[in-house]
Amino acid sequence: MKCVISVLGKDRSGIVAGVATTLAQCNANIDDISQTILGQEEVFSMTMLVTLDPATADFNEVQEKLEALGAELGVQIIIQREDVFQFMYKI
Repeated sequence: MKCVISVLGKDRSGIVAGVATTLAQCNANIDDISQTILGQEEVFSMTMLVTLDPATADFNEVQEKLEALGAELGVQIIIQREDVFQFMYKI
């Protein structure tokens, strides 16, 4: 199952490592990643396309782990199924 992950918050060390480690622990594969620092306020923004293997990774469990990580790091982490993401942004 393809999923889109969005991360947004104040830049700090460990965000990419934390998300990547959490995904690896959930047997998720990172297919694509884009990150940037926005403006002088140093707002960190990252978007990832990941693949979850339904046999080894439960979407709800991954979502809960990423939400907990976001709270720990002080950033917002949102995961959406790619089909839902695509539907939401269709014009």
